[in-house]
Amino acid sequence: MYIETLFDDFLNYLRTARGRSDATLKEYYYDLRMVFRFLVQRKEGLQGDLEEVPLDAIDDDFLKSINKRDIYAYSSYLMRERGNGKRTVVRKLSSVRTFFRYLHETLELLESNPLETVELPKIEKRLPVYLTLEESVHLLQTVKESKQQEIYRLRDYAITLLFLNVGIRLSELANIQVADLNHGQTLRIFGKGAKERMVYLNDTVLEALNTYLKERKRLGLDNDTLFLSMRKTPMSTRSIQHMMEKHLKNAGFDTRKYTVHKLRHTAATLMYQYGDEDIRALQEILGHESMTTTQIYTHVSAEDVRHMMNKNPLGRSEDLNEMLSQRGEKSED
Repeated sequence: MYIETLFDDFLNYLRTARGRSDATLKEYYYDLRMVFRFLVQRKEGLQGDLEEVPLDAIDDDFLKSINKRDIYAYSSYLMRERGNGKRTVVRKLSSVRTFFRYLHETLELLESNPLETVELPKIEKRLPVYLTLEESVHLLQTVKESKQQEIYRLRDYAITLLFLNVGIRLSELANIQVADLNHGQTLRIFGKGAKERMVYLNDTVLEALNTYLKERKRLGLDNDTLFLSMRKTPMSTRSIQHMMEKHLKNAGFDTRKYTVHKLRHTAATLMYQYGDEDIRALQEILGHESMTTTQIYTHVSAEDVRHMMNKNPLGRSEDLNEMLSQRGEKSED
């Protein structure tokens, strides 16, 4: 089938040239099949279940016939018929836009990208959810005092410190190899798109990792992957997630609100608030492609705003009145 061949070529392109993960590729494939089934149904006037719409009729002429009205109709369908929220619609349309950009710019099958000027639904910016400094310390204390075998207590403590100090992603942490640790206080991380970055580790993280590694060696645990499960095999992302959820729950946090990813938010926020981190340095540490993504961590709390307002030399009425009085006296002189 012609369109399926294009899908395969596109996904291969994303995998090799853009370094996209298998999970991301599955989402792209699902999004593309859905939008083209909708487009065939719309243009051919077909009825019935969208999942049953065949894609055999799609050819170059069909692709060239797709316009902005079709895409806006699809956006409306996602929201009204499938109940998708704005964020989901934006993600799905972004997948389709990338595919059409590939057809236009890479394969040169199309003279233009019909989605290039399509306006995506406006999404209200949300401040990231994160633990405060006191809450972070409480979580670390909970993990440190947890009642479990020593090797797993040390492992969990080191993992929690990495999340809270480095802002590492879950998938990145699961893939850390012992060889990625450099005794010069750095850690090599392979992020999204197979992009490599180097981050410096502070003394607290280094001490926790070294203590865990010593216990690993004492028990004769020999594996290239840094963090091992109770079966002595590399921990999966799901097992790390489950482990952190357990500790978060034991510390009294609502795991529907505070997830593993929120620990990454916490690290970024604490670095920015307490470490005087430059926004570009923070972008490098977190491995963000876009500065826009990093900027969500430059938010300030209500307490920060109150403090800044109170620090304004014109903010206290008695001080202002005194300054005005002094200026008045100078004017009379």
